[in-house]
Amino acid sequence: MSYPEHLTELHGLPVYDFPLPDEEDPQPPEPEMVAWRISYDPYSEESGEMFEGRFERFLTTVDASRVRALIIGQWGETYDDAAGMVVDLLVAAKDRLTSLEAVFIGDLETEEAEISWIEQADLTPVLDAYPGLRELSARGNASLGFPAVKHQNLRRLRFETGGLPGEVVRGVAESDLPALEHLEMWFGVEEYGGNASVGDLAPLLSGGRFPALRHLGLQNSEIQDEIAAAVASAPLLAQLTSLDLSMGVLTDEGASALLDGQPLTHLKRLNLDHNYFSPAMEQRLRDALEPSGVELTMSEKGHEYTHADGDVQRYTAVAE
Repeated sequence: MSYPEHLTELHGLPVYDFPLPDEEDPQPPEPEMVAWRISYDPYSEESGEMFEGRFERFLTTVDASRVRALIIGQWGETYDDAAGMVVDLLVAAKDRLTSLEAVFIGDLETEEAEISWIEQADLTPVLDAYPGLRELSARGNASLGFPAVKHQNLRRLRFETGGLPGEVVRGVAESDLPALEHLEMWFGVEEYGGNASVGDLAPLLSGGRFPALRHLGLQNSEIQDEIAAAVASAPLLAQLTSLDLSMGVLTDEGASALLDGQPLTHLKRLNLDHNYFSPAMEQRLRDALEPSGVELTMSEKGHEYTHADGDVQRYTAVAE
């Protein structure tokens, strides 16, 4: 796995980069037919137009009332300048972006900023400003906030991080999101702020809070075995059609907990990629699930390092 990478689509729409002032497209796409990416590289020799000016030019040169999907890339020195400015701009534009359905904040690759260096913000004002929003995603975990929120129409919520704060997990788990169908959270590692625990997931896993939820991704975790065991006994599991426990430190212990828990044969998809399974455990999983039609993914192995004293260190797919 190679993360993070620039998006190529959002909300089912191909990505289109909003051009620089001297690179205007003579035949721009229809506003509703693409996901518009707006970004500003403070290290390149551009026209002097900063992110705020670029965002305003976007709102005035594109029919903002028809825009459905918006991607925010680099907005400056993102390791120092928090995304609060981006959130404020989005909130201020709520009466212009009246058809907005999907937002992704922080579409940066490693060359632009390491994922755990991206200074995020409290994202819930975006939900408050856009009651019709269906999809909200963010990359980066520094200063990330998500206190419990109510929203009637959000269907997809995704956090890509190298260290997800526990208060964010608790905020999500305690939110009122009756339309939520897809939830994905990358837990990351403690070294980069990933202090969430299995206990933080309790309101979510107990079921009943998100009646429409069908896909759950609890990924990229140092405690992937504990998460797997909690999911295996969770009431929520029965309503899911897709489960993703990839990218973390998932070993035979976690896989065994999954097989010994509630039946998984109702799932359409189970992603256990980037794992640390033995060949025998891989075969057990295939024998138990594939005959029932479960699409099982577990081809990629995680990276591990054996120290001179014999101690084995294992790594998540994404950290710094």
